[in-house]
Amino acid sequence: MELFLSNIASPPLLFFFLGLAAALLRSDLDVPASVAKFLSLYLLFAIGFKGGVALRETDIGWGVAASLLAALTLAFIVPLIAFAWLRRKMSLADAAALAATYGSVSAVTFVTCTSYLDAAGIPWSGHLVAALAIMESPAIMVGIMLYRRFAPQASGTDSRAYSGAAVAREAFLNGSVFLIIGSLIIGWVTGSAGMDQVGVLVKDLFTGVLCLFLLDMGLVAAQRLRDLRKLALVAFGLIFPLLMAFLSAVLAISIGLSEGDALLLTILGASASYIAVPAAMRLAVPDANPGLYLPMALAVTFPMNLIVGIPLYHLFIRTVMY
Repeated sequence: MELFLSNIASPPLLFFFLGLAAALLRSDLDVPASVAKFLSLYLLFAIGFKGGVALRETDIGWGVAASLLAALTLAFIVPLIAFAWLRRKMSLADAAALAATYGSVSAVTFVTCTSYLDAAGIPWSGHLVAALAIMESPAIMVGIMLYRRFAPQASGTDSRAYSGAAVAREAFLNGSVFLIIGSLIIGWVTGSAGMDQVGVLVKDLFTGVLCLFLLDMGLVAAQRLRDLRKLALVAFGLIFPLLMAFLSAVLAISIGLSEGDALLLTILGASASYIAVPAAMRLAVPDANPGLYLPMALAVTFPMNLIVGIPLYHLFIRTVMY
């Protein structure tokens, strides 16, 4: 219970609630799109840079290799499970898009989890940022391949949207993926000397910027929630992440990850993408309905992971480990 209360009482999550309340009560509170984009860029830069510095100071051994291999495995397995679950309940395009959504990851959920660990004084390893980057793209590729496998002549689609170059560009050169990987590399190259130069920006301002970003996420999530009409979809958005969290936690513990690293791998397995995947799906699977996969990730799974998921997964990991 203490884990739940400490998470709910944290400033970032309280600002998320404030954004939800503002939208539901129809306040005129608004975060300009340009500001929201800046906040997103800052968070990706900060978490990537900090992870790169931490990675520079980490001995590359079995633990690191096992973590990255586990992350890559989840990136392929999770979308396949989601697709098998959803295929008979909706159109092929929507099932493939949702499979990619839930197989990919949410960088903001990951960042919030690192903030939770930092506040609790629990150490975590920088190579988990590399795991985040690794998991972003494969699920997109799996979702697209599933769509192509079962509907190679899908009507109304442009064959150019399936070109290998276009898919690779969306999957690997998406702005959020490119920035976090680039920041990770720069942090690794510059190490502690680089952190001394930008530490005020990367460390001291991090929680405050995260609060403003989650305020905006609360506003957006409340608005997107109105797009959902089917109870079964909402149930999937709540239940499926819990099952994938259990799978990810068991995998993390079985390969010997530390408490903090196990929680981060678990939250990666349980999260859903609402940035990289929508950009890719609009190009590669235009028949899919954005009114399903975007609000599912942003208005159902994202709040659930923030409010209940992080402390619940942490409690499970602690119970099994200790």
